[in-house]
Amino acid sequence: QVQLVESGGGLVQAGGSLKLSCVASRSIDSAYSMGWYRQEPGKQRELVARAISGEETHYADSVKGRFTVSRDNAKNTFYLQMNNLKPEDTAVYYCQGDWYGLLGDYWGQGTQVTVSS
Repeated sequence: QVQLVESGGGLVQAGGSLKLSCVASRSIDSAYSMGWYRQEPGKQRELVARAISGEETHYADSVKGRFTVSRDNAKNTFYLQMNNLKPEDTAVYYCQGDWYGLLGDYWGQGTQVTVSS
Protein backbone atom coordinates (compact mmCIF):
# COMPACT_ATOMS: atom_id res chain seq x y z
CA GLN A 1 0.00 0.00 0.00
CA VAL A 2 1.08 3.53 -0.74
CA GLN A 3 -0.30 6.71 0.77
CA LEU A 4 -0.21 9.99 -1.12
CA VAL A 5 -0.93 13.24 0.70
CA GLU A 6 -1.47 16.44 -1.22
CA SER A 7 -1.20 19.96 0.13
CA GLY A 8 -0.87 23.51 -1.12
CA GLY A 9 -4.31 24.18 -2.51
CA GLY A 10 -6.26 27.31 -1.72
CA LEU A 11 -7.92 30.42 -3.05
CA VAL A 12 -6.00 32.66 -5.43
CA GLN A 13 -6.82 35.45 -7.81
CA ALA A 14 -6.55 34.99 -11.55
CA GLY A 15 -2.97 35.47 -12.66
CA GLY A 16 -1.63 34.19 -9.35
CA SER A 17 0.40 31.11 -8.52
CA LEU A 18 0.18 28.07 -6.30
CA LYS A 19 2.50 25.14 -5.70
CA LEU A 20 0.97 21.80 -4.85
CA SER A 21 2.91 19.10 -3.04
CA CYS A 22 2.36 15.36 -2.95
CA VAL A 23 4.20 13.37 -0.31
CA ALA A 24 4.39 9.63 -0.91
CA SER A 25 4.89 6.91 1.70
CA ARG A 26 7.03 5.00 -0.80
CA SER A 27 10.12 6.08 -2.69
CA ILE A 28 9.06 8.03 -5.76
CA ASP A 29 12.40 7.21 -7.32
CA SER A 30 11.01 3.72 -7.92
CA ALA A 31 7.71 4.92 -9.35
CA TYR A 32 6.80 4.08 -12.91
CA SER A 33 4.83 7.30 -13.11
CA MET A 34 3.71 10.23 -11.00
CA GLY A 35 0.99 12.59 -12.09
CA TRP A 36 -1.46 15.29 -11.29
CA TYR A 37 -5.12 15.16 -12.26
CA ARG A 38 -8.05 17.46 -11.54
CA GLN A 39 -11.79 17.16 -11.30
CA GLU A 40 -14.56 19.74 -11.38
CA PRO A 41 -17.97 18.95 -9.88
CA GLY A 42 -20.03 16.84 -12.24
CA LYS A 43 -17.14 16.27 -14.61
CA GLN A 44 -14.69 13.45 -15.19
CA ARG A 45 -11.24 13.55 -13.71
CA GLU A 46 -8.76 14.83 -16.27
CA LEU A 47 -5.03 14.64 -16.68
CA VAL A 48 -3.03 17.75 -15.84
CA ALA A 49 0.49 16.37 -16.09
CA ARG A 50 2.11 12.98 -15.89
CA ALA A 51 5.77 12.09 -15.62
CA ILE A 52 6.58 8.56 -16.80
CA SER A 53 9.95 7.05 -16.00
CA GLY A 54 12.34 7.48 -18.91
CA GLU A 55 9.96 9.68 -20.88
CA GLU A 56 9.23 13.37 -21.16
CA THR A 57 6.51 14.71 -18.94
CA HIS A 58 3.15 15.03 -20.66
CA TYR A 59 1.08 18.14 -19.99
CA ALA A 60 -2.52 18.82 -20.91
CA ASP A 61 -2.77 21.44 -23.65
CA SER A 62 -4.72 23.70 -21.34
CA VAL A 63 -1.83 24.01 -18.87
CA LYS A 64 1.23 23.90 -21.14
CA GLY A 65 3.53 26.82 -20.48
CA ARG A 66 1.83 27.60 -17.16
CA PHE A 67 2.20 24.45 -15.04
CA THR A 68 5.40 22.56 -14.29
CA VAL A 69 6.01 19.36 -12.36
CA SER A 70 9.11 18.70 -10.33
CA ARG A 71 10.24 16.23 -7.72
CA ASP A 72 12.45 15.88 -4.69
CA ASN A 73 13.30 12.19 -4.46
CA ALA A 74 15.01 12.62 -1.09
CA LYS A 75 11.71 13.87 0.35
CA ASN A 76 9.53 11.51 -1.71
CA THR A 77 7.66 14.60 -2.85
CA PHE A 78 6.19 15.43 -6.23
CA TYR A 79 5.22 19.02 -7.00
CA LEU A 80 2.98 20.95 -9.34
CA GLN A 81 3.90 24.59 -9.84
CA MET A 82 0.94 26.48 -11.25
CA ASN A 83 1.47 29.96 -12.65
CA ASN A 84 -0.84 32.43 -14.38
CA LEU A 85 -3.84 30.64 -12.92
CA LYS A 86 -7.21 31.06 -14.59
CA PRO A 87 -10.74 30.62 -13.20
CA GLU A 88 -11.10 27.52 -15.38
CA ASP A 89 -8.28 25.91 -13.39
CA THR A 90 -10.62 25.71 -10.41
CA ALA A 91 -10.95 22.06 -9.40
CA VAL A 92 -9.91 19.45 -6.88
CA TYR A 93 -6.38 18.38 -7.74
CA TYR A 94 -5.29 14.79 -7.17
CA CYS A 95 -1.86 13.25 -7.04
CA GLN A 96 -1.44 9.88 -8.77
CA GLY A 97 1.35 7.35 -8.66
CA ASP A 98 2.07 3.82 -9.74
CA TRP A 99 5.06 1.75 -8.85
CA TYR A 100 6.96 -1.11 -10.39
CA GLY A 101 5.92 -4.30 -8.67
CA LEU A 102 2.66 -2.90 -7.33
CA LEU A 103 -0.71 -3.39 -8.95
CA GLY A 104 -2.81 -0.38 -9.91
CA ASP A 105 -2.70 3.35 -9.39
CA TYR A 106 -2.58 5.12 -6.06
CA TRP A 107 -4.36 8.40 -5.41
CA GLY A 108 -4.27 11.13 -2.83
CA GLN A 109 -7.33 12.59 -1.17
CA GLY A 110 -7.25 15.74 -3.30
CA THR A 111 -6.69 19.40 -2.60
CA GLN A 112 -9.04 22.19 -3.65
CA VAL A 113 -7.78 24.95 -5.91
CA THR A 114 -10.08 27.91 -6.45
CA VAL A 115 -9.19 30.74 -8.81
CA SER A 116 -11.27 33.89 -8.58
CA SER A 117 -11.72 36.25 -11.50
